[in-house]
Amino acid sequence: MRRPLFLPTARQTNWLLVIGFLALGEALYIRFLAIENPNIALACQAGLKTWLCTSWQLSVVLFRHDAFGLVALAIALLNLLRPSLVLVALTLAVASFGVVLHNVDLSALALGLLILSLARPAPAPE
Repeated sequence: MRRPLFLPTARQTNWLLVIGFLALGEALYIRFLAIENPNIALACQAGLKTWLCTSWQLSVVLFRHDAFGLVALAIALLNLLRPSLVLVALTLAVASFGVVLHNVDLSALALGLLILSLARPAPAPE
């Protein structure tokens, strides 16, 4: 007898949508308000100490090392091996940041693996 596929319920899908949209909104906020805004970027480079400048500095450092894409890919591979709702939510959030903040190649691969993980059988109950 075949095991059922890993599919989130309607309630879980709603939570995944909320997590995905919140991560996407925050990434868009950081990109267009802090990174691409020359006044704020210059102020942060000059040493302004605010939470927005801290977010700006952190996102620039993570972007330079392709951290968004690498982390999203690692979590997506773990989810492909053993599907879990927590791993789906983490992959969705980190890959959203990666796509918006110019780590598109690895983040898109992670999203592809996330879609592929929906074809995997659900983990057997212990």
